[in-house]
Amino acid sequence: MSKLNYTSHELASLIGKMPRDFTKKDIINFIIEQEIRHINFQYPAADGRLKSLNFVINDADYLDEILTCGERVDGSSLFPFIEANNSDLYVVPRFRTAYIDPFSEIPTVNFLCSFFNKDGEPLSSSPEYTLHKACEAFTKSTGLEFQAMGELEYYVIAPDDEAYPAVDQKGYHESAPYAKFGEFRQLCMNYIARIGGQIKYGHSEVGNFTLDGKIYEQNEIEFLPVNAEEAAEQLLVAKWVIRNLAYQNGLDVTFAPKITVGKAGSGMHIHFRVMRDGVNLMQQDGKLSDEAKKAIAGLMELAPSITAFGNTNPTSYFRLVPHQEAPTNICWGDRNRSVLVRVPLGWTSKKDLCCQANPKEKASNYDTTQKQTVEMRSPDGSADIFLLLAGLAVAFRHGFENPESLEIAEKTYVNVNIHKDENKAILDSLNVLPDSCAASADCLEAQRSFYEADGVFAPAMIDGLIASLRKFNDRTLRADIGNDQAKILELVDKYFHC
Repeated sequence: MSKLNYTSHELASLIGKMPRDFTKKDIINFIIEQEIRHINFQYPAADGRLKSLNFVINDADYLDEILTCGERVDGSSLFPFIEANNSDLYVVPRFRTAYIDPFSEIPTVNFLCSFFNKDGEPLSSSPEYTLHKACEAFTKSTGLEFQAMGELEYYVIAPDDEAYPAVDQKGYHESAPYAKFGEFRQLCMNYIARIGGQIKYGHSEVGNFTLDGKIYEQNEIEFLPVNAEEAAEQLLVAKWVIRNLAYQNGLDVTFAPKITVGKAGSGMHIHFRVMRDGVNLMQQDGKLSDEAKKAIAGLMELAPSITAFGNTNPTSYFRLVPHQEAPTNICWGDRNRSVLVRVPLGWTSKKDLCCQANPKEKASNYDTTQKQTVEMRSPDGSADIFLLLAGLAVAFRHGFENPESLEIAEKTYVNVNIHKDENKAILDSLNVLPDSCAASADCLEAQRSFYEADGVFAPAMIDGLIASLRKFNDRTLRADIGNDQAKILELVDKYFHC
């Protein structure tokens, strides 16, 4: 069996090509041969959620027309920074994103789309094009490719059956019957893989508790590193899949950053690596490379404003508190979950672990340097995935262009748990992340020139983001509410579907 035939991507297997090689002819031939009756255009709006436009395929000519020309949509209903008197936009499908809709009873093919303005140019302020520009600018400046992958954390909520209760806040990698939703997680993973998601693994997470007769169980699905634009697409569609499957199975799911007092919040950690000609540059001679340190230095400088993309509602800042495995200070370190940017284990020992675990195996000489990534721990499920990755690409580019980056990386490195009393002096020396949407808006305002440079982020988009964040009026909200569980639950309910 060929590797292509073994791919989980259902449409790629049936067409006989990898998605990046799909052409309009491939799509049309498949639709006609398989008697597909509908297609859907999908795209994210300002709220970060996937929108859909449905088509019936009247005949072959109409199919060719919509795949070639796209269709008009009302941009002012999708993005707040687009005026109603000049709001028409085009949406045009990207063929490499095509997949068979797993939820439609009628045979349907879905596409993610790009936005274009009245002059036939890419919409400069659309999320997907902003990320494209950010990646392009990074590559132009450095000659490198920005790859990323995300960790989707979410809570599954259902009536509590009181059988085999898990230990409160000890759910990490728990198995059935103590973990109740492993089968649901595997179903989600299967669906996501079928439509093109490159999944690394899934597991139950730390958070689990009961409240008002319901069980709350935290789970995670983690992806493999791919080109940052593909990474954003996969995360966007994965959230859509998980919600649809939850609805079908009578479950509730939330990606909300915080659930209640003293319980683990859900992040959306982003791992990244930089590549040259398919080679991962994050390691050199078994140690973190200068390229990795330059990228980290860029994050250290722009971290305050990155929260404007990665932490977009008030509950985000109830997660970013000490002692909850969520970052509060701007620093980085190895294998350290108290820092903003963590360098995970990277298989640097040069020892063949497989041979040690399986003595009959021969040495594989497997190149483990490809596995080294670096993790940004502040973002959560409220993030606009495209803008978050675009912001990270801008930060990396700044890190590579700044001649002082290696010095900045050295100054912000810590190798201790900064929240222990004996390390208070180190903690006090570090800059802190914003504590509210309003504070994040201030940081974005102060650092907006980095994002607007080279036309990556449109000024109108930055204005819109700042205005949106300030509308929450939450500058003192975290202090005002404190640990009042009832008020936090009310807030979580308000922003439950982020």
